[in-house]
Amino acid sequence: MALLKPVRVTFRSDWANEAAELIATLRADLGEMAHRIEHIGSTAIPLMPAKDVLDLQVSVVDLGQASCSFDGPLRSLGFERSPYEADHVPAGRSDDPADWTKRLWVRRADSSSAVNLHVRRIDSPNERLALLFRDWFLAHPDAVPAYGTFKSSLAEISESTGIYADVKDPVVDLVIAVAETWAAQTNWRP
Repeated sequence: MALLKPVRVTFRSDWANEAAELIATLRADLGEMAHRIEHIGSTAIPLMPAKDVLDLQVSVVDLGQASCSFDGPLRSLGFERSPYEADHVPAGRSDDPADWTKRLWVRRADSSSAVNLHVRRIDSPNERLALLFRDWFLAHPDAVPAYGTFKSSLAEISESTGIYADVKDPVVDLVIAVAETWAAQTNWRP
């Protein structure tokens, strides 16, 4: 999988509808093993610049079973399995890296929306982080412009999505540190 130069676009109001339609399709095709399917990431946050790629998260009990069961239905929807099976562990966390495993399927734009489909275990720290990131920004829309400007500026100078992610991850760690305080104060739950 090539690591292309990251490209940011302005927020598109139709991302939410595209995500909802795909979530409905995935619910039907993936069945009961997909306990939750949610729109996450920058395309789920109004006015946030983002790659024109929807991020969705499927929460499952068992990643191994999901891998086997989801391959066929996802392939028929134009998804391809990615070799990436772990998320970045935020700085300062002492979690076992095994707790941050996932499965990832990608679909790149053709006649359908481009999508990153993250499959994570229910109650895992990476499942929680994705939801907390989204919900904190939804609760703090005044923080969107600064983070959006950072992402857009980084995309302009990054040679690849890999470099972009390596630089962005520590900033996400800082956002999550602030978001964790908010989560504790508000009794936020995924």
